[in-house]
Amino acid sequence: MRGLDDTDREILRLLAEDARRPYSDIADAVDLSAPAVSDRVDRLREVGLIRRFTVDLDRSLLREGVPVLLSLSLRPGTGSEVSDALAATDAVVTVFRTVDDRVVCTATVPEGDIEGQLADVLERDAVQEYDVRLLADRAWTPGFDTADLAPSCAECDNTVTREGETERLDGDRYHFCCGSCRDAFVERYEQFSEGA
Repeated sequence: MRGLDDTDREILRLLAEDARRPYSDIADAVDLSAPAVSDRVDRLREVGLIRRFTVDLDRSLLREGVPVLLSLSLRPGTGSEVSDALAATDAVVTVFRTVDDRVVCTATVPEGDIEGQLADVLERDAVQEYDVRLLADRAWTPGFDTADLAPSCAECDNTVTREGETERLDGDRYHFCCGSCRDAFVERYEQFSEGA
């Protein structure tokens, strides 16, 4: 599995700024042809690094409520459940969960109905303490300067390096650190598929 080089990182940066940017514009910026840029983007999608192209909305132009930053201290062991519930809520824009089961999210809620939104989504006994603050502004600035491709092996959970392999099974992509992990996983996958 090939890692990321500086050209890949620049392509990612340019796409993060504007996912609709024509490949010909990106090609001019990175000194490649448009088909070469297309090939690189296809490869980054194939390995799963680029999951989708999306829209970044300026929510200040919409009348939908008040933007808030919500910080929750939770009962130990409930962080994953609470962050999943928040992420599934239409009002929530982003969710972050720390290893100590603290959840922080940004949301847009009807004015004066923050507690109502919480009650609809969260189990009250999971929340030990919460803090809500009005947001003045928010920005997303992804950085790719030193990032390298490092998926986890589907078989042994080791980091997949440049020597790793990728296998597509029934439409799903799996990464492996070596051929023996791939072979063991594929064999077990096929056995389960035959038994199903």
